[in-house]
Amino acid sequence: MMKFDRTKGRPEPIRALNLIREIENGEPLVNMAEYSPNVRPIRDSVIPYVRKTVALMCEEAAAKLPDGYYLGLVEGWRPLQRQQRIYDFMWKCAREAFPDRDHAALRRTVCRWVAPTDQKAPPGHCTGAAVDVWLVDETGDQIDVTSPYSRFQAAPTYVYGLSETAHANRMLLAETMLSVGFSNCRDEWWHYSFGDAGWAVRTANATCQYGVAHLPLELYAELELRNMEAFIDRPNPFLDVVPTS
Repeated sequence: MMKFDRTKGRPEPIRALNLIREIENGEPLVNMAEYSPNVRPIRDSVIPYVRKTVALMCEEAAAKLPDGYYLGLVEGWRPLQRQQRIYDFMWKCAREAFPDRDHAALRRTVCRWVAPTDQKAPPGHCTGAAVDVWLVDETGDQIDVTSPYSRFQAAPTYVYGLSETAHANRMLLAETMLSVGFSNCRDEWWHYSFGDAGWAVRTANATCQYGVAHLPLELYAELELRNMEAFIDRPNPFLDVVPTS
């Protein structure tokens, strides 16, 4: 397992997430094209909706980046069916990569990378509170935050061994997102949220304000088809780069 600075961030086991009391405030999901015009969607399957406060925070973060740096959106709100599809894909991949592991070990492996949908605390993306973001340049290409490793090999935010440039860029992303009120999942340098159970655990709050959110299917049906198509030839991440224990 890649070593990282465990004094930073806070672990967020499922049992801790499930202890958070949800007090849904009813804030709507909004289109980021309207509320976060300076945030650039990176994938053609991204559903560009998040809670209104989250969208405004993303725009604030994008505005704080130096010239030549842009905030790229990899994922925002997810319907539960997309979350489950990702979980099922990772489960299949884990079984292929680790045939000797029992059910409990496989579940730990998969839950390390994608939140399950069968728990009291819903996945952050399904609440509209979470965003996966990258730093990109003017042309939309990803700015280096992982060298000499791959995205998943250097997944922990405060991983050791990054190049000087990658470390500086990663800290720019982290410090910018944290400065506007987001919390970071320390296991994933790209994942930030505000107002969900993950945020509550990371910030030592007993309650959160966002639960599962829904949108009419017609707003994202085509994007769901693109997402499903993207999984057809997707390689097994465990066999490729993920050093999961």
